[in-house]
Amino acid sequence: VEARIRLAHVSADNGRHETISTTLTVAELALWQSAHFPFTLLDVRRAQKRRAEGDEIAGGRWLDPALWLDWKDEFAASAQPVVVYCAHGHEISQGLTAALRALGADARHLGGGIEAWRGAGHAVTRLS
Repeated sequence: VEARIRLAHVSADNGRHETISTTLTVAELALWQSAHFPFTLLDVRRAQKRRAEGDEIAGGRWLDPALWLDWKDEFAASAQPVVVYCAHGHEISQGLTAALRALGADARHLGGGIEAWRGAGHAVTRLS
């Protein structure tokens, strides 16, 4: 619930607008999942890295980051938030989050990526 409030909280204060963070923490993602908050989870790890690690966060959808121009429009007009994760939460997920936000999507990247998710003890699903 707190994450939902944080997500929706944009206010004006003396003409200045508060900015919503583009980072979603591992704890917030876990809360969103347990509360069944509607969002789209995108795994944007490079194909080789994903195969080598052999797992994913449950409910995620893998999209090749090298082909982002082919799939970006699907999320630009999405009515629900988009959470983007990569291996470590750095360049790939942050860059794609920025691109999706520039196109109008309510996008956030997972801070620390799947590595932080695993490190916090959250379950992952083996790739088939």
